[in-house]
Amino acid sequence: MRFRPSPSAVLVTVLSSLVLATPAPAEQLTGAPVETQLTAPAAHVGPTGRSALSGPWVVRGDRKATGTGPSKRWYDGAFAGRVVSLPYSPNAGSVTGKRGQRSYRGSIAWYRTVVKVPETGTYALRFESVHHDASVWLDGRKIAEHRGVYLPFERVVGLQAGRAHTLVVRADYRGPTRQKRAGWHRTWFNFGGINREITIRPVGLSEVHDAEVVTRLADGGAAEVKVAARVRNRAAEPRDLTLVGVLRRGTETVQIPFTAQRVPSGESARVVATVVVPEPALWQPGSPELYDLDLAVPGESAYTARVGLRDLRRSGSRMLLNGKVLRLHGASIHEDVKGRGDALTPEDMDGIVRGLQAIGANATRSQHPLSPALLERLDAAGITVWLGLGPVDSPGNWTSRTPFQQRRARERVRETYQQSAAHPSIIAWNLANEIAGNGRREGQIDYVIDTARWLKDRDQGRLTAVDVWGAKPPREGQLGPIYDNLDAIAVTNYMGWYEKPLEPRATVAQAIRAKRDDFLRTFPNKVTVISEFGAEANDMNPAQRPGGYAFQVRFLRQHINAYREVRGLSGMLIWNLRDFAVAPTFAGGSISRQVPGIRLVRGVNQKGLFDFLNRPKPSVGAVAQEYRSLGSGLAP
Repeated sequence: MRFRPSPSAVLVTVLSSLVLATPAPAEQLTGAPVETQLTAPAAHVGPTGRSALSGPWVVRGDRKATGTGPSKRWYDGAFAGRVVSLPYSPNAGSVTGKRGQRSYRGSIAWYRTVVKVPETGTYALRFESVHHDASVWLDGRKIAEHRGVYLPFERVVGLQAGRAHTLVVRADYRGPTRQKRAGWHRTWFNFGGINREITIRPVGLSEVHDAEVVTRLADGGAAEVKVAARVRNRAAEPRDLTLVGVLRRGTETVQIPFTAQRVPSGESARVVATVVVPEPALWQPGSPELYDLDLAVPGESAYTARVGLRDLRRSGSRMLLNGKVLRLHGASIHEDVKGRGDALTPEDMDGIVRGLQAIGANATRSQHPLSPALLERLDAAGITVWLGLGPVDSPGNWTSRTPFQQRRARERVRETYQQSAAHPSIIAWNLANEIAGNGRREGQIDYVIDTARWLKDRDQGRLTAVDVWGAKPPREGQLGPIYDNLDAIAVTNYMGWYEKPLEPRATVAQAIRAKRDDFLRTFPNKVTVISEFGAEANDMNPAQRPGGYAFQVRFLRQHINAYREVRGLSGMLIWNLRDFAVAPTFAGGSISRQVPGIRLVRGVNQKGLFDFLNRPKPSVGAVAQEYRSLGSGLAP
């Protein structure tokens, strides 16, 4: 694809200049530099002028960790390897069996490319996600280190026109157990490498970033829209910076009245303005209207995003979207595609959205921060998102116990908020996964209290939430302080799968409803959503038995019928939209003990409505029939 830059866009050339060591197409085996036109970034949200460094890149493994040694100095770019395009996870090809176990343990991957710019100047390199420990060199000089996944980081560098600048990234994703001890546990496969896009943009005397939009509907239907953003002053002296802002939709243009802000040298300031849109086109499931938000310091910097105007509030145990009661129905997602792992292409993201649309979903849930490019697609599709932005852990556990881990957990919340706050699809910030009882004292309680307060002070347009482990919820009437600042509770319910899988249907149906009612009594003044219910299914088991397709259909229908249109319950989310890779030792958990002889694929969670190859199971049609009768989920 050829990228035609806008007048403000920077034209950057990416080359891969070394001979390859592994088989590749003939045009990649030549000793001459391999040159590509730059592609447009997958994500629309952010500073204008960005271009994606999608490739070609050369990648090479370093299982023995010798690449930084004095005899190799791979950070200078002197290594051969396979030519790839970004994003690219080098261990996504094998996720099961002995090869999958070795792959899961992780390794080190080195990436390199060459960057050319047309004008000498200052540029920002932005890395949307590198897993797990990232080190970055430019022309042999280390410019960045970063730990984590699904969290962006940037470095500002000086580049010379006409020079071939060598950019090298080292991704160390060894030791998922070590990652967990450091508070970075993931509940699925240890995919490594550069798993989201890298972009480059020119940097002027100022920068605009971290936009936020909160809408409140006034009497008569007008929308009062609060727009906030941060403006950074890169000049050598303090300056008064005036942000110019516009909301556009078709021929409609609304000016945003920002005032000048004094910003010290090298620092940023948050600027806020409120504008009234008399006849707003509102964003909601079934009608996801979007506006272009353009922000700029004229002549210096600009920012653009597609935003939606929608009024989300809590009224007791109900969610109100644009004045109507909102009930969620959908399925959770992981960013995982067979063969590519979490290094999703634009086509992969489109496929996830199509899968949600195929079942008639108006909502999805993720245990981890989603790619901005995927969020943009969910915005456009009108699918609401219950977004996890804090530590992910195994049921009822907690790995962020040391002061450093607790501080990093809070930083993760702030970083994800700043990255995602412009997306109208996000309706809830989920701070923790599967809390047991009233939370653990080793940092979890204080973390949830502090971050919920911070989010509520900053964002009045979304709910603060946690996910509760349904097997060990708090007792009715004995909620602890961890729940004080939360608007919403997501609760897992695996009755009929991990509990009573072989009981008669009537017994299971009654037990599902009894557990549902217990949850509602326990959280009477909170928005309550059933966040997980699901059963594994494949063609290796008898259809009507646990693990069979007909059993999964019956199980899902039992739960959906127990939740639909129940007073006080705000929704249901199936686990999961697709099968996904987990630790290769995973064999279904406790269900293997409760149902002797059940056959499951070790290393793959098969609770998906679509299988690991994205083929629909019979449950897709059954769920679509149930969900489509619920429409948009909005009611007066």
